[in-house]
Amino acid sequence: MTSRFSRPRLIDESDRQYRAFVAQIMLSKDNHRAIRAPRARDLFGGEVEEALRSWLSQSYLLSERRIVEYLEHRGRSAITKYRELDAVVFEDPKRIHVFEIKASQKATSLRRAIRQLHDTREILNRLFARVYTTILLVDTGIPTAEEVATLMRAPEAPPEPPATLAEVLTQLPQIQLIESLEQRNPDSEVVNLLCFSVDDIIKLVGAEQLHLDWDAEDEQEPLPPEAQQTYYYSTESAGEATADNPMAEALKRALADHQDPPLS
Repeated sequence: MTSRFSRPRLIDESDRQYRAFVAQIMLSKDNHRAIRAPRARDLFGGEVEEALRSWLSQSYLLSERRIVEYLEHRGRSAITKYRELDAVVFEDPKRIHVFEIKASQKATSLRRAIRQLHDTREILNRLFARVYTTILLVDTGIPTAEEVATLMRAPEAPPEPPATLAEVLTQLPQIQLIESLEQRNPDSEVVNLLCFSVDDIIKLVGAEQLHLDWDAEDEQEPLPPEAQQTYYYSTESAGEATADNPMAEALKRALADHQDPPLS
């Protein structure tokens, strides 16, 4: 089967083509959206990425080349796209380790992480003989089996019980739960999973550096889909956006600085 990806390049934010691409997005008014400001949970997710990248850097030499440029083929057309990898380690010229960092209160977020890493591996397999992957998951409220049982006995129980981490892992046999990075499986087809608690992140950076006021927000309506998801952009059209891995910080800042003002 022909791959839908080709011509990958691993670059950093200083890459000339990438910078020109970001400039194109900044100039485009098609991408401007009026959406609600990010909630504390959303901000916490970004803070988790920074905290765990710093933690990883104590044991590994992280590369700045963590933006992937590639072509995605759609029929007879090919579109240049970019995706940001949360953390990258070059183990040697033929092997690369990619870390996907997530903070979530839903065990099902692992399914999306697996899809992202599957595509990332397919893209990078054109550059490296082995692509190793690890998910760093910060549990911000994934329910236990006991908590689910209590919830479903409540008068206002949801139609379907939320999934526990154990249930999702039984559905994703390619994931191996580990207790430390030293336990990583050497098989590149296996996705390692290392879990953290919110308290673990607090110990790393301090509560004063984190947005932790979630309780009041949890009573609000959820963000609209375009605000919940992260986006990356292609050179097919500056206005085209599809859900995938987050874009580089430069692009996020560019879009934030050029959004239309909120509607009154």
